[in-house]
Amino acid sequence: MLGNLNRDDRLRLMKFVCSFAWADLDVKEAERHFVSRLIDKLGLQGDREEILGWLRVPPPPEEVDPTRVSRGHRDLMLDAATKLFEADGEVGPEEAELLELLKQLLV
Repeated sequence: MLGNLNRDDRLRLMKFVCSFAWADLDVKEAERHFVSRLIDKLGLQGDREEILGWLRVPPPPEEVDPTRVSRGHRDLMLDAATKLFEADGEVGPEEAELLELLKQLLV
């Protein structure tokens, strides 16, 4: 499924993933590693600095509106969010709440 994404869609996915890392206002090292691995998996090495910048300062909310995610990419978005939240071995209450909200918005 990742192979079906064009570069803009892959960057959009990364922007969402990075915004999810901010759910509990604490971007953990395990989440940073997850993002770094996903950058490589998506072939976005040339955009690494821009993407990692979203872990230093979250993307503006208007740029990560889940209701604007295409139907074809919604499962991918939920899967990426779930894996990010599980990256540090625990899903905190803020993360669980955001994941539930995402499910409701994307279904």
